[in-house]
Amino acid sequence: MLYDIVKDNAFGSLMHNHISDLLIYLFEQDQHFGVLCKIEHLTFDPPLPEHISSEFHPTTLFFLAGYTFETARIEEDYLVFEAGFGSENIGSVVSVPLLSVMQIIIDQTPIFVNLATIKEIQKEKAPAVNGVKDSMSAFLSNPENKKFLKKK
Repeated sequence: MLYDIVKDNAFGSLMHNHISDLLIYLFEQDQHFGVLCKIEHLTFDPPLPEHISSEFHPTTLFFLAGYTFETARIEEDYLVFEAGFGSENIGSVVSVPLLSVMQIIIDQTPIFVNLATIKEIQKEKAPAVNGVKDSMSAFLSNPENKKFLKKK
């Protein structure tokens, strides 16, 4: 029975909406958080060198704080953020399909657990990143999004 529920499209849609709503709430509260993700569904732009990407576990925790948190946003069905990787601090934009978020964590405590399974993720659907200026213009074109801007 559980197996049928976690594979159900309606359950997946419910989890997707809950993840989105919770992330928006955390952004509004200016609350740093971690996301435990299925690495197989993530995209990195530019792609990370093999010596870095080979170190990721099938489920990997990303903690969004500082610059990474400041760049984090939701684009369509993805959590998108910039991060530095490895000892060289190689920068990349990470796109995480919302249903690939398995847990949302604050202060080492999971506040959300996603049991829905992803039937198929099409990598070509990942948002194109054409620069911070273009994405910020698109983001600000919706007056509802102004509330997500960080106040200095």
